Amino acid sequence: MKTRSKLAPAAIPFAVVLIVVMLVVPAPPAVLDLLITINITIAVLVLLLSMRVRRPLDFSVFPSLLLIATMFRLALNVSATRLVLLHGSAGHVIQSFGQFVVGGSVLVGLVVFMILVIIQFVVITNGSGRVAEVAARFTLDAMPGKQMAIDADLNTGAIDEVTARKRRQEVADEADFYGAMDGASKFVKGDAVAAMIITAVNLIGGLGVGIVQRHESLTSAISHYSLLSIGDGLVSQIPALLLSVSTGLIVTRAASDDEFGTDVMGQFTRQHGALRTAGVAVCLIGLMPGMPKLPFLTVGVVTFIIGQQAKTANAAKAVADAIEPVMPAALPDSTEALLAGGRVEALEIELAVDLVDLVDVARGGDLLDRVKALRRKVATDLGIVIPPVRTRDNVDLPPATYAVRLHEVEVGRGTAPAGRVLAVGTYLDQLPGDLTTEPVFGMPAKWVPLEFRQQAMASGCAVVDRSAVITTHLNEIVRQHAGSLLTRQRVKELLDIVKHTDSVVVEEITAAQLSLGELQAVLRGLLDEGVPIRDLVRIFEAVSLTARVTKDPDALIEAARSTIGQAIAGQYVVDGILPVVTFEPSLEHRLIDALRPGDGGASVVLETDMAERLFAEVGSVSRRIEDQGRRPVLVVSARLRPALRRLLHAAVPNLPVLSVNELTGQLRPERMGVVSLDLATV
Repeated sequence: MKTRSKLAPAAIPFAVVLIVVMLVVPAPPAVLDLLITINITIAVLVLLLSMRVRRPLDFSVFPSLLLIATMFRLALNVSATRLVLLHGSAGHVIQSFGQFVVGGSVLVGLVVFMILVIIQFVVITNGSGRVAEVAARFTLDAMPGKQMAIDADLNTGAIDEVTARKRRQEVADEADFYGAMDGASKFVKGDAVAAMIITAVNLIGGLGVGIVQRHESLTSAISHYSLLSIGDGLVSQIPALLLSVSTGLIVTRAASDDEFGTDVMGQFTRQHGALRTAGVAVCLIGLMPGMPKLPFLTVGVVTFIIGQQAKTANAAKAVADAIEPVMPAALPDSTEALLAGGRVEALEIELAVDLVDLVDVARGGDLLDRVKALRRKVATDLGIVIPPVRTRDNVDLPPATYAVRLHEVEVGRGTAPAGRVLAVGTYLDQLPGDLTTEPVFGMPAKWVPLEFRQQAMASGCAVVDRSAVITTHLNEIVRQHAGSLLTRQRVKELLDIVKHTDSVVVEEITAAQLSLGELQAVLRGLLDEGVPIRDLVRIFEAVSLTARVTKDPDALIEAARSTIGQAIAGQYVVDGILPVVTFEPSLEHRLIDALRPGDGGASVVLETDMAERLFAEVGSVSRRIEDQGRRPVLVVSARLRPALRRLLHAAVPNLPVLSVNELTGQLRPERMGVVSLDLATV
């Protein structure tokens, strides 16, 4: 094996050098016979390989091999011409082709040779060249789309970086291959032209040598030299024809899981009706008066029998395919297989049986495509790639119901009845359908029949199809639980990405002795509060600096928030104004005094009555501002912010809590309300 690997790189260049040497150095007749036999063998081998490859790229060396084979054949022409003109002989192979193949007739030989040239040049070569040209152009035009599809699959997590790199390389190789085939087809066309010219020159030169130099009669010269020239032309033209056919097969071959012969037989036998009809038609032609009955009836009966057997085989296969899913499959009992079978999916959508059409592409279902688009959007907005969403049916769900599960725990449920669209608006009473509540914002809505879609839009309602309702609901759930979807493996992948662009940042994290778990806690804390983690470099810089002093998760999170504070507060700015709610100073001091450390971070410890009054007043101030069409944020000191946010989250979940350290840059805060223990003023 090692010897072959060492000789292989030098064998082909050495063979090419020998081909060049053949153009100037005479070859003995015995050597020429051997080389002609090798030439025919190579042509047959290339033809068989062209039919056995499953896709063109499996024979990617074909364009270069075609050039070498063409050069080899032309070198043989030159060597044979030299021997014919010098010695009146060119070996046994050419002599046999001149005598046996064409029966020793010059006229028959010329006719056969011209027919072969016409077949190769007019039919096969022109067609192959045109197909190669079109394939090269279409492949180049399709490259951007294929690259975008690969990038989209990579962004959605459908493939990993290694697979994406491999697929990109395959796209580039495919474009290079068809571009090379477009040029290589010109070799075949030029070879056909050269064959005609060389044969004509040999005929004229042979007659001249025989009559002028050897003083032979015209009849003897024609009989001797013409047969040798035609034999030489046939010996070179037959391999050339095989390579032309190989070129046509390669450029017209579509990617398949089987070989060419298997594909042909399989596709013919699947159309058993056509085979039987063809057999009957051929038999009827044979029964016509004056037609030879034996060949037509024989072929017709054989074709009909093949079609009948194909029908029986296809029916048996269909029955086997129908029975196979019912038969219980052998369950793998390896540890890896058992663990993989019991793996808990991070995110699932369960559909009632009557909602399966939403994932059936043949019936116009686009839910899977929308989920993929959602994964791309979440990656763009939040900076994380959520795991693939598993979609499956559940016969236990009520009709028209879907459920979203997070780590096998149901976190959302809704309905999406078939043949309906969701109308969200004010004038719902004018529309037929079933009243419901929009699952994300809790707005009144109605599932109206599909034929009333235009009427609902005309009445000023927002109309949403079923797939969009499910996807929007899933989007809200993903954003609410983004922190729990961020695994340590994902954190490691994010670190690797930063390492490629800003390796110093990762080195700082390592020097600060921050573990993946501690980084995961920081990123989860940010995501749980709706903070995107796209700016990983600055987040990691702030965390690594603070970690030299303390590893407290709240302190690390606050350091990261202070660094990207302008981006956090910018989410709530409208027309350049940030609506702000603050605490009355004495109340804020009292809350700071109530801070107590704990395992899950600091917490604000208040009496039950005081906590209830605080919840009520914060909620009241927040609702008054929201009624004015503004979304307020509560701004407190950085020391109080984490504990206060945990305290208020259950009572006022939609109220963002920011620290004063985050109000940086060009933000224009506008105080819209103040919370005190006694009253809330706006």
